[in-house]
Amino acid sequence: MQLPWTSWATLATLIMYFWIIFNVGKARGKYRVQAPSVDGPPEFLRALRVQINTVEQLIFFIPALWLCAYWWNDKIAALGGLIWIIGRVIYAISYYRDAEKRAMGFVISTLAAIALVFGAAYGLMR
Repeated sequence: MQLPWTSWATLATLIMYFWIIFNVGKARGKYRVQAPSVDGPPEFLRALRVQINTVEQLIFFIPALWLCAYWWNDKIAALGGLIWIIGRVIYAISYYRDAEKRAMGFVISTLAAIALVFGAAYGLMR
């Protein structure tokens, strides 16, 4: 079974995650936070929290994405993946600017991941 759309969504996810990792490295340099330290000014801590929270979300999202694609539909899973990525980008940009304004991106990405789980369950039950 070929799942090209989900494969593209996964590649896009990895590119988005690399952008987040890059932003942490850039913040380390800008705010002079030497590894392995994870303490610094709020601007650095926000970049680090975006990266940590995204890793936490990836653990839930990636299996949900692929289970939905395999058991239900490649294009629908990829669309859910795209929505998740958009949510994470909104989350990251909002969090970088002001931690208080991160909720919308978090909600979008979380709902997309949950929808993928339901899509996988639907596909399994068909």
